[in-house]
Amino acid sequence: MTCREPDPPAEVTRLTERYLSFLTHAQDADGAFHNRLGFDRVWTDQPGLGDWWGRAIWGLGTAAARCPAPWVRQEALLAFTRGASCRSAAPRAMAFAALGAAELLRAEPGNEAAAALLADAAAAIGTPDDDPCWSWPHDRLTYANAALAEAVIAAGDLLGDPLMLLSGLRMLTWLLDIQVSGGHLSVLPAVGWQRGRPRLRHDQQPIEVAALADACATAAAVTGDEVWHLGLRRAAGWFLGDNDAGQEMWDPATGGGYDGLTPRGPNLNQGAESTLALISTLQHHVPRGHPV
Repeated sequence: MTCREPDPPAEVTRLTERYLSFLTHAQDADGAFHNRLGFDRVWTDQPGLGDWWGRAIWGLGTAAARCPAPWVRQEALLAFTRGASCRSAAPRAMAFAALGAAELLRAEPGNEAAAALLADAAAAIGTPDDDPCWSWPHDRLTYANAALAEAVIAAGDLLGDPLMLLSGLRMLTWLLDIQVSGGHLSVLPAVGWQRGRPRLRHDQQPIEVAALADACATAAAVTGDEVWHLGLRRAAGWFLGDNDAGQEMWDPATGGGYDGLTPRGPNLNQGAESTLALISTLQHHVPRGHPV
């Protein structure tokens, strides 16, 4: 997110340097990443290829493609290339990594490591079911679901595969359709949703909204269709009070995002993931809508 800022102030650049240092320290020689650092600054786990690997590759690919500081782009590219040689058995981890690969491939269309990772991620995610009532590759929706659709959209676009692009757009269209109620977003709860089972409404979490915002931004850039701008406006609106509870999902005094939307209103805890979800959603230009 610091690298997505078009003209970051010096304080944000310093944060970028700190975050990059953390990631390169967490990465091993084979490209995997540690996930848990103790208070004594000693890693408490073995390097692995879970979601944390995918998110690290996402961040590194974004930094290599977008950061205004040349040395950050160079160091991030080295770490990305090392990590992009790995493959996770988890489709969601592959989807997160694919988003970083897509960022880099837009900046460097000839980057073979990014193209290969993006293609393998799309294959790992799969194609949506033909059932219009469940246009998804898997029988369960869990968290950050739109990231999978975005990865398939990006792969179809950047790898020149029209059928794959259509599959990703179909996935995202269905996700939006099932998560709009009364004209506003009502996203899937933290427990997810199993095909054929009743769907619960709470607790809704900001990560779902942020993933939808990113996916809609990518779909809008690829297609130019207004429906994706509407999705972006609804995502921003969810944080600004246009949700099931009609309450803002952030604290203007601190800038923090609330952790979840419960039947009683916001969970007022302001965790890192929720705050990052708020910031990343509001980074997007949202035309003809809320004053983001």
